[in-house]
Amino acid sequence: MYPTLFKLVLTRIDPEQAHHLAFEVIRWLPRLGLGPALHRFTRPRTDIGVDTLGLHFDSPFGVAAGFDKDGHAVIGLGRLGFGHVEVGTLTAIAQPGNPKPRLFRLIPDRAVVNRMGFNNGGAEAAVARLRQVRATVNRPVLGINIGKSRVTAVEDATADYLVSTVALAPIADYLVVNVSSPNTPGLRGLQELDQLAPLLRAVQDKAGGTPLLVKIAPDLTDDEVTRIAGLTVELGLDGIIATNTTISRDNLLTDPAVVSAAGAGGLSGAPLNDRSLAVLRLIRACVPADLCVISVGGVETAEQVAERLAAGATLVQGYTGFLYRGPLWARQVNRGLDMLLAGRGVAGRKPILS
Repeated sequence: MYPTLFKLVLTRIDPEQAHHLAFEVIRWLPRLGLGPALHRFTRPRTDIGVDTLGLHFDSPFGVAAGFDKDGHAVIGLGRLGFGHVEVGTLTAIAQPGNPKPRLFRLIPDRAVVNRMGFNNGGAEAAVARLRQVRATVNRPVLGINIGKSRVTAVEDATADYLVSTVALAPIADYLVVNVSSPNTPGLRGLQELDQLAPLLRAVQDKAGGTPLLVKIAPDLTDDEVTRIAGLTVELGLDGIIATNTTISRDNLLTDPAVVSAAGAGGLSGAPLNDRSLAVLRLIRACVPADLCVISVGGVETAEQVAERLAAGATLVQGYTGFLYRGPLWARQVNRGLDMLLAGRGVAGRKPILS
C-alpha cells in the first residue's frame, strides 16, 4: 500500500512536512503500547547480528544521522527493526537551520536534495532525553553525530566540537565527528589533514572510552579518502562512516529544471550508490579488518545491504530509502538479510550473492 500512498498523497505534501508527520507517528509508537509486538514483526528472525565497537547490533542495518536530529524517536525506530540509530547532527549551539524550503524530492532518481543546515536544539538540550534512551530495555544501539555550530568560526571549530563531546560522549554508544556536510559553510574544509588531525585528537581525548568515528564526504578524491583512512588508523580511531551526501548532480534522471529549482544542498539516495560503494572498497583495502567501517549512501534493498557487507562494511545505514520504501523498510531489509545471510553468521560472513 505504501507506494500508492506515496504517489497519491505524500508527493502532494511539502517533503519536510511529510517527514515531520511520519516522524511523529514513529515517535509515538512506544507510547501507544505497540512497540514490543511491532518489534517481533520487524526484527530479524535469524542471527544476523554484528559485534563491533564493543557493542552488539541485532541487525547490521541502521538509520543514518539526519533522520532523528534531536533523538526524539530512537526507541520507535528501533521497534521498526533498525539495529542502530545515529542521532544528529547535534551542535554545541542550538540553531534553526537554513531557511525553508530546504528539502526536495527527485522522484525519478529516488533521491532527495537537502540543505537543512544542522537544525537542532543543541547538544546540552539532548542530554536528558538521550540518557532516558540509554536506560530503555531492548533499545537499538545509540550513535550520536556531532558537527560545528554555524555561528562558530572555522578556526574555533575544535572548541565547538569539544563542547558537544563533553556533553554527549558519556551517553553515546558511539560518537561520530561529522566534517562532511555541505550545508555548513567551511565544514568540509575540516577534512584537510592539517585541520582534521588536531580536531580528531582533541575530540578523542575528551571522548574517553566512547568509540569514536569520523564521517567523510563522497566528493573527496580517492587519494584524499585513503589519506583520511590512514589518519584514522594512525590516531587509533574506532571507525569511519562513508559517506555523507554529495554536491554532485551528475547523471540524474530528473528534469534538469527540477534539479536546478531545488538549488544547493546535499544529494542523497540512489545516485550515491556507486560512489559510496567505491569509497567503501577504497577504505577497506587500506585499513585493518577489525576497524569498523559503516557504509551509507544509495542503499535501499537487502541485496544492496548484503553487497556492502560483502565489500567489507561492518554495518550499513540508510536514510532516503525511508521516503521511498515506507515504515516497514527495515523489516524488508531484515527479512531479505535473513535469507541472504542464513547460516553464515554476519560477523565473518560472505553473502550468497557475492
